[in-house]
Amino acid sequence: MRQNLMDILACPLCKGALTLDATREDAGEVIEGTLRCAACDETYPITEGIPNLLPPDLRRAMESQAAAPPTPH
Repeated sequence: MRQNLMDILACPLCKGALTLDATREDAGEVIEGTLRCAACDETYPITEGIPNLLPPDLRRAMESQAAAPPTPH
């Protein structure tokens, strides 16, 4: 994720401003980190350079589905 995207990103829940906590960067791009909303205190992960701005309940449901073992057909 390019850091200049911070000018246009907002919290999808409350439209509050997001702050960036980059834990890994490469050539000016954020590879790993989090975005935090100061207004509602929600956090959004950045993984492999992609910010996940899905609402928390949907994001957690998708994460639990991805972690679940495959069901036999």
